This record gives sequence, C-alpha cells and structure tokens, in this order.
Amino acid sequence: MIHQEFPRSPKVLLGGIAHLGRFIDKVRLRHAGKIQDYNYITIGFDKYLIDFLQIDPNAFEQLVLAAESDEKLVAWVKANGFKRSDEEIAQWSQGLLTGGPKDEAAKQRFEGRIQAIATKRGVPVATLPSATTWVDVIEIDEGRM
Repeated sequence: MIHQEFPRSPKVLLGGIAHLGRFIDKVRLRHAGKIQDYNYITIGFDKYLIDFLQIDPNAFEQLVLAAESDEKLVAWVKANGFKRSDEEIAQWSQGLLTGGPKDEAAKQRFEGRIQAIATKRGVPVATLPSATTWVDVIEIDEGRM
C-alpha cells in the first residue's frame, strides 16, 4: 500500500490564520507530484484564504517553492496582503473552521463527500465520525478524526 502524504490540518494556525499552513503544504506537495487531486488555489478554502488575505496566489506560490520558512511566508502575507486586525483574522479563521453547508446544493456536496470517504474505506457511512463542518470532512478523509 502506498503511504498518502497529507497537508496540515486547516485547524493549524499560522500567524493566527486557519488554513495557511495547509495551503503552504498543498503548494509544496502538489509541485512534488503528491496531491494532484486536491482542490487548488482557484476553489475551496484556498480561494477563500487568498480572497481574505488579498494576496497574489502566483507570487505566493513561487515564494513557497523557494523553500521559505513558515515564518517568512507569514511575514510576507502580512506585508503584502490586505491589512487585517488580529480580531478580523480570528473571526475569519473561526468562520472557516466552523462552517458547514449553507444551502441544499452544498448539503448534497457535503453528503457526497462523506459517502465518497466511506466508499473509499469500504465501510458504511454510519461508521464514520459525525461531521458537521467542511473541516470535519477534511479531518475524516485524512484520518485525523
């Protein structure tokens, strides 16, 4: 069996920002050819993060690929992105971490993701941990829940 390498959990905060560490890992892993099937930059949490920070995703991606440390990347984000207060960052991060499906179409996608995880594992959905947020789905899929 091939060992799957996962990016960090979106729950890991860098500079107080949810998903930033995961985004950094996704850039590195994608360019190493290890996670081609993940949502990337233009959709999902990546896009939500880029829009919130108002950073140039291509410039950030190149910085990550230059093997800069997490600390330097956080400093770059804070220097080059839209200036946000610590409170705004905390509120945004909390919203990302607690957000679930907001309408019927999103609920269907959510349930489809849960079903796909169960199918991939060869188990009934009922045996998976309970999920109410999009982060829960990621955590279950990557074996952290």
